[in-house]
Amino acid sequence: MMSPSSLPRFFDVITERLLECGDEVRRVFHGRGRCYEGLEQITADWLGQGVLQIAIFKEAEPEFYEALNTQVLAFSQSDVWKRIGGKTISVQHRDREGAMTETLVGDMPVQINVVENSLTYKLDLGKRQNNGLFLDMRLGRQWVKDHAEGKRVLNLFAYTCGFSVAAIEGGAEKVVNLDMAKSSLSRGRENHQLNQHDLSKVSFLGHELFKSWGKVKKSGPYDLVIIDPPSFQKGSFALTKDYAKILRRLPELVVEGGEVLACVNSPDVLPSFLTDQMAELAPAFVFESRLENPPEFEDIDTDSALKVLHFTHKVQ
Repeated sequence: MMSPSSLPRFFDVITERLLECGDEVRRVFHGRGRCYEGLEQITADWLGQGVLQIAIFKEAEPEFYEALNTQVLAFSQSDVWKRIGGKTISVQHRDREGAMTETLVGDMPVQINVVENSLTYKLDLGKRQNNGLFLDMRLGRQWVKDHAEGKRVLNLFAYTCGFSVAAIEGGAEKVVNLDMAKSSLSRGRENHQLNQHDLSKVSFLGHELFKSWGKVKKSGPYDLVIIDPPSFQKGSFALTKDYAKILRRLPELVVEGGEVLACVNSPDVLPSFLTDQMAELAPAFVFESRLENPPEFEDIDTDSALKVLHFTHKVQ
């Protein structure tokens, strides 16, 4: 149960972290990691350009909302808020129909261009649950940027192509993005354009993966394959059942010496789910390491947090 008496701690943490963000998009409070008692269902993201977006994931008591609204208004008058050029504070109710958003301070833009690791991405605000960039994957995108030089990259479940933007920025020779949502891929194209990338190096395949192996294989083989699926997508993907279908295909998709970045974002699925299945279904791929998550996504149980595992296709 979220407690109004815990809210001063919420604003203390936000105050400290906002001063470190500059203009870069960043999670500034992560209650869902269960490190803050009484604040387990609330997060806050700084989007830059003066915009702070709070999200609530489970309905709280009326007293909590009253206290939150009062303290948000007080915070908007603080020296810190003025120092960082704060303009807008909104609350997105992720547990309510349509993930409704209410703006408590200023005016909420419909879209905003945010900066992460010096790269620009366009986000939609107030329309749907996910705005176009998963902030917990910040270090994953940085890893791809750092390891993409000269590589051919396959980006599965590409969403708005954050990994692709990072790869091209890092010098990738070619990136193939696959996602069944063509609207997400269109946003991915925009994201590349925002960063002045050469789109001749980028492909966008708006297909359902398991019906498109031929198209995926035709553009290969790849030096790096990124697998970042949803936990569940109705009618197309269930993580615990369908991940195995991808792992079986890796030997024909990845060159010897090539790499795989395999991700799981379900709190109920352990890292061993991936390492065990890879050992069984694609034993030529050796586990190297689990990437660190951003420190602002602190979690009482690291196995519940995002899992990003790096494998290498060993040379025979």
